[in-house]
Amino acid sequence: EGSGPVTMPWLADVEAVLTAWYPGVQGGNAVAEVLFGDVTPSGKLPMSFPQAEADLPPFDNVSTTVSYDLFHGYRYLDRNATTPLFPFGHGLSYTSFQYANIRLAPATLAANGRLRVTADVTNTGARAGTEVAQLYVGAEGSAVERAVQELKGFTRIHLEPGETRTAVFEVRAADLAYWNTGTNGWTVEPITYRVRVGGSSRDLPLEDTIAVQ
Repeated sequence: EGSGPVTMPWLADVEAVLTAWYPGVQGGNAVAEVLFGDVTPSGKLPMSFPQAEADLPPFDNVSTTVSYDLFHGYRYLDRNATTPLFPFGHGLSYTSFQYANIRLAPATLAANGRLRVTADVTNTGARAGTEVAQLYVGAEGSAVERAVQELKGFTRIHLEPGETRTAVFEVRAADLAYWNTGTNGWTVEPITYRVRVGGSSRDLPLEDTIAVQ
């Protein structure tokens, strides 16, 4: 239980780790159902767990004012090419999932348009389970420093063993904009964006690109 990421120097000495956050009065029942296999877990981390405290931005609890830039969490780790202990979006299941056939439409995105991304997700295990498919987008050749990639959508898909369903994401071109301090407004750059789909921020087997005009 807890409210945020922790380092785990003892990880190699245990069989498994279950994070339950603050589950409330029925938390014991919920944890027991997962541990005994009555429920297949499907939760995903809303943050990255670092391997060491030094992997994170420095924490200053002495100064009266502290300035940080926009890189935090998985954006900070991606920027520094640091491997997390558990990445943003990570989560295990009692079954397994396979991704295939990413499709983007339209072929070119207008600055006021909307992008539709689809991908097939298959339950390749022996148990039913729910996967949280995630969509990340990164800007290539931007005029400003930006995150390597950012989460732009996710969807939960329940699958029986062997079943395949299509994950569908919709992203507005406006969601790819950055805040332009020169114009004091949002700017959608006419550049190429790399679109990735998978099970976590560090497990993205599918990718394609889309140009904004």
